[in-house]
Amino acid sequence: MKTVMDAEFRAYGRVLDVDTQEFVEAINAHEEVPAGEVVYEPSVAEFEKLPLYKEMTESVYGDMPVEFGHCSGWNKTLNALEYHRSSEIDIAATDLVLMLGRQQDIDPENYTYDTDKVECFKVPAGTAVELYATTLHYAPCGVDGQEFRCGVVLPRHTNEDLKSQPEAKGEDELLFAVNKWLIAHKDSGLEKEGAWIGLQGKNITLA
Repeated sequence: MKTVMDAEFRAYGRVLDVDTQEFVEAINAHEEVPAGEVVYEPSVAEFEKLPLYKEMTESVYGDMPVEFGHCSGWNKTLNALEYHRSSEIDIAATDLVLMLGRQQDIDPENYTYDTDKVECFKVPAGTAVELYATTLHYAPCGVDGQEFRCGVVLPRHTNEDLKSQPEAKGEDELLFAVNKWLIAHKDSGLEKEGAWIGLQGKNITLA
């Protein structure tokens, strides 16, 4: 499997030179997520008191207001892909795998995406990466069936509930939350939550 240190990752993002140790210690002190579940919290006060949060706000995001939360749990399946109008910072507190694609490969006629185009990248524990705005991504996967823990930094209010819903046509069909456009697989179960079903091909699962 490729890693984020390989040249192929440069099409999707970059590795950041930041000190993640205090964050890794903080999140790994939390209790395990119940088996089979994935938890996402967009903003965690404990993380936003760390020096790393100040660095993310002032340097990485150029003094934009940001939120520092996490996505953690048990996952080995693609299920969906999302993108934002901004970069996302992922900070691996455990070894994990990111399944990534390119927004440019979404069919502009019917907003479908072929999962054969997805590439998998291992992210070693302690590594922080920037995923560019055009990079398709979703919940990380654990390694060797273990729980994954991943810090997530995004512009403030990203992934909150929409206050208004545009007319459902074109790309607006994909709008799922604030600053979040989502394409789901038919086998994900996300259709009942209102997700656009547009991933074609296998719902990729790690061995």
